[in-house]
Amino acid sequence: MANSRAFALVLLFCALASSCQVAFSYFPPPAAKEDFLGCLVKEIPPRLLYAKSSPAYPSVLGQTIRNSRWSSPDNVKPLYIITPTNVSHIQSAVVCGRRHSVRIRVRSGGHDYEGLSYRSLQPETFAVVDLNKMRAVWVDGKARTAWVDSGAQLGELYYAIYKASPTLAFPAGVCPTIGVGGNFAGGGFGMLLRKYGIAAENVIDVKLVDANGKLHDKKSMGDDHFWAVRGGGGESFGIVVAWQVKLLPVPPTVTIFKISKTVSEGAVDIINKWQVVAPQLPADLMIRIIAQGPKATFEAMYLGTCKTLTPLMSSKFPELGMNPSHCNEMSWIQSIPFVHLGHRDALEDDLLNRNNSFKPFAEYKSDYVYQPFPKTVWEQILNTWLVKPGAGIMIFDPYGATISATPESATPFPHRKGVLFNIQYVNYWFAPGAAAAPLSWSKDIYNYMEPYVSKNPRQAYANYRDIDLGRNEVVNDVSTYASGKVWGQKYFKGNFERLAITKGKVDPTDYFRNEQSIPPLIKKY
Repeated sequence: MANSRAFALVLLFCALASSCQVAFSYFPPPAAKEDFLGCLVKEIPPRLLYAKSSPAYPSVLGQTIRNSRWSSPDNVKPLYIITPTNVSHIQSAVVCGRRHSVRIRVRSGGHDYEGLSYRSLQPETFAVVDLNKMRAVWVDGKARTAWVDSGAQLGELYYAIYKASPTLAFPAGVCPTIGVGGNFAGGGFGMLLRKYGIAAENVIDVKLVDANGKLHDKKSMGDDHFWAVRGGGGESFGIVVAWQVKLLPVPPTVTIFKISKTVSEGAVDIINKWQVVAPQLPADLMIRIIAQGPKATFEAMYLGTCKTLTPLMSSKFPELGMNPSHCNEMSWIQSIPFVHLGHRDALEDDLLNRNNSFKPFAEYKSDYVYQPFPKTVWEQILNTWLVKPGAGIMIFDPYGATISATPESATPFPHRKGVLFNIQYVNYWFAPGAAAAPLSWSKDIYNYMEPYVSKNPRQAYANYRDIDLGRNEVVNDVSTYASGKVWGQKYFKGNFERLAITKGKVDPTDYFRNEQSIPPLIKKY
């Protein structure tokens, strides 16, 4: 082009479109980091690398940030974002990072509640490996297995399974936009949790890049390492590039119902009964509750037809008043957008859409419950807490059946025998200056619930990451076991020590770390 202004616009378009190899030539990074960058560009095409000085950097960083709290200038951002398209790029990023003292954080779907996969709470030299471009799914319907890249979203996995067989499924999270890598790494559960447990326990192999840049599978990594990555939290033990999972049978027809009850319609009494009935129901039936304001919505999936479900509900849970008019019969794959969005049409658009525009400011916490609440607690929740200024939402997922029958030590995810239900406290707001009331509500209700939930330790779900539970202290460039134990036992109970010992074997220098990564514990024999 002769026109210099037009040429400049072309360069800008290339940078924004992430498809031009000249981006770094025209937007050079700080000279102090040339060594790291020089190492990277020997093995990784420059079009896959973004420095802070690139105009495309803000959009690449922000495209999968799901919590707008972590988009503010106050957050410590990565010096570089690396968007690999194959395993060798990831290996090169690790090797170069080790060589030039640049740590690596890893992002798959961006749903990390505390944003630690792409931000730091304190000044640190780090880069992000963003797996957004690695999202292939290979399904073997005959063998009932699938390989899925960590950068794929759950919706993409579910859709690929459906295309191979309408009667196969996988028990991972409810939200289709969640990244596979983070969901599986922390456990992963959804509407099939009572039938088939968590995602992690149905993982049968992985491809993982370790802290030295070497590629492993289940056989080469060893039993402890393989155990740790299936539920021990993301990023601590290496970068899982892909997961092989066992696919599980579902009937051609499943039944969904959503029944809402207000306080005036007896919601308190019905929930009071639900807390003892729901964990005892057959494994084919999952009834969770979403409570908002003075109303509770009972949301259920049954692996069967309405004709079979109706008498079961009349026998086991008549208080809810479920009848055939509440039934929505559909295939399992149709149930994904129906549960998440309230409709079952436009499957491909819903499940393959990566352009999530819902990015509120948010705060999350979680609890586990082993003893039924007194009715007065439910009264307080519905009549007082959920109608206060700044009130959020409470989601109650019943356990029992398969998820509770699995031994605590089978995977790092320990919330098993005796758990009645899990609680997730969710709070959204939509303006930076509107945080005071929601944050106060989240803190206050969490304190109020303390006498009624798990104790010694008070447990939490690793995938509902909560930095208020504690954070690592770094001494001599290594996260300390004592500081990690404070929050780690809440997520992992007695499994935390085995996780730390495994970390000490596979990453003793603590290269892969964030504020809530597993610290290395090196046993001397």
